[in-house]
Amino acid sequence: MTAPLPRLLLTAALSLAALPLQAGDAWDNIRTQLYGDRPMLSGEGIIALDAPYRTDNDARTRIAAQVAAPQGGQIGKVAVVLDENPMPVSALFELRQPQPRFFFDTTLRINGPTPLHVVVEMTDGRLFVTEAFVKTSGQGACAAPPGTDPEAALATLGDMVLSVGDGPAADRLAALSERLRRLDVDISHPSHSGMQMDQISLLFIPMRYVETLEIETESGNYVDVTGSISLSENPQVSLSVPADTRRVGVTMTDTSGTVTTAETELAGF
Repeated sequence: MTAPLPRLLLTAALSLAALPLQAGDAWDNIRTQLYGDRPMLSGEGIIALDAPYRTDNDARTRIAAQVAAPQGGQIGKVAVVLDENPMPVSALFELRQPQPRFFFDTTLRINGPTPLHVVVEMTDGRLFVTEAFVKTSGQGACAAPPGTDPEAALATLGDMVLSVGDGPAADRLAALSERLRRLDVDISHPSHSGMQMDQISLLFIPMRYVETLEIETESGNYVDVTGSISLSENPQVSLSVPADTRRVGVTMTDTSGTVTTAETELAGF
């Protein structure tokens, strides 16, 4: 039996972290491990990527994209790859209810200067890709000390606040937001990378991050999000939901097995 794509992505990400890559060949290795020799088409006119030229805060950088499927197409999966991060496959959105349009906006750690790739897979198997390059301030975000005391963070770990509003505000992309609303999921979680050191004990803090978010609407499972150590501390994961959505429920599972849930009813229904 073939393993599900999210598990393959994370397995590939962990193995890639151990590879002695030469400058410039990270993407070739990642692409081959994830997609083999499948052709990738240009994402021009399909993927509108919003990423900074240089990060203001390496430990919390917003990366966003809006996707419009070709005529008649349906979006099945969207992968966010930070080529040089310790876990390159940083987030995966798997649409259980494929959509012609989709957007996401999430807060990520960017460990150092890196190419960024967003890969969109249509339900018919076509792959589209777009890329950018993000410069950083050299903070080494994945190994930087936590912003909150690790013990204190446990008190609220897994708490989530959900809010739903209008789609993205960028006028140049307004057409993509038709019939979509924006769901913000604010998660209380330390997102320990396994590379951070406790500043008192000087011991490394065990890896613990948001492994999955299962997002449901009244129609059933809508999208599954697979995370990684690239998610920032207390991450925000935002994405589009259909404008006629009446209810949203989110189940978070982290790598230590903690499961929490949150639910909201949308105004007007």
